[in-house]
Amino acid sequence: MKLNDLRPNEGGGSKARKRLGRGIGSGLGKTSGKGHKGQNARSGGGVRPGFEGGQMPLFRRLPKRGFTNIFAKEFAIINIEDLNVFADDTVVTPELLITEGLVKKGKVIDGIKILGNGEVTKKLTVQAHGFSKSATEKIEAAGGKVEVI
Repeated sequence: MKLNDLRPNEGGGSKARKRLGRGIGSGLGKTSGKGHKGQNARSGGGVRPGFEGGQMPLFRRLPKRGFTNIFAKEFAIINIEDLNVFADDTVVTPELLITEGLVKKGKVIDGIKILGNGEVTKKLTVQAHGFSKSATEKIEAAGGKVEVI
């Protein structure tokens, strides 16, 4: 099927667009469905999203909660079960994880953190910016090494 073969289902159909300002007989001539004068009749008229006519808008009436820690580190995370794709005695670096497609390059902002979900069966030397306690234990139990970059 190609784009030029597409058509609406039987009984459905696409609605014809409004042809504004095409004479009195069309029903949408003269003011083109905008009525007479006023803010919404003008070109570029209308109010911004969230504007409530001068009433205190909802997003300003609701209380603020919490805060954003501007010093928080944002790690790309990967579980140790995903490391089983590598052969024994491989040095797993962040660059290798990106080239293998296990971590997306755009997600690596402050580094990569290895979490302990699943089991690792290979003996690996894993280099990353952070490790959970359980991940460290499981990698070392499989005979591997953990190196914090």
